[in-house]
Amino acid sequence: MLRLAYNNINLMAETFFSDILIKACADSCINVCIEDYYIESGDDLVAVKSGWDQYGIRIARRSSNIIVRRISGTTPSCSGVGIGTAGVRIKTDKGRGRYISNIIIKNITMDGVKVPIRFSTDSSDHPDDGWDPIAFPKIKGVFISNIISLNSTKAPELTGLKGASFEGVCFKNVMVLGLAPNAAWHCEFVSGCANAVFPLPCPQLQINGSSACCL
Repeated sequence: MLRLAYNNINLMAETFFSDILIKACADSCINVCIEDYYIESGDDLVAVKSGWDQYGIRIARRSSNIIVRRISGTTPSCSGVGIGTAGVRIKTDKGRGRYISNIIIKNITMDGVKVPIRFSTDSSDHPDDGWDPIAFPKIKGVFISNIISLNSTKAPELTGLKGASFEGVCFKNVMVLGLAPNAAWHCEFVSGCANAVFPLPCPQLQINGSSACCL
């Protein structure tokens, strides 16, 4: 089976706020390793996706067994690693369909990232008017561990969608530091658990047995 590896590469836009959307994008790929990168981009540094709305559903080629490690870089407003299309972001919306599952994110240090961890369902970008408004994605099994974010502006923002909630989410050993005293997690349509997390996670992640749920 074909295996593809990208390593020891520098990617830099001409200017930091360039409209040129330079990034490493694994789209409808299997067995890909992206490592030892430095990227300056006006978009996500790394994106993992599987087509776009009805066109992705029609082709039905998943992205799986993708390893992203030892990545550094800068982006003015987008993600470090965006899955489904901040520091760590999982992005989806109505019309996307299919699924996001068994995602493992671990051993990351961030500094000065405004929103270090974000799940979002409000992109509202579609290729044309033919997208299916009832094609809800299924999101289950997201494991995030050993994360340190310094000088952050906001606590994690986890926003699912009615009909497309994030299920089986696990946070373990996640520290978001430098926040204002009143900063709090924001969670909608999310369920799971958390263990050894600061600041205190949202109620949706504070279930009985949280200390064991991420094992």
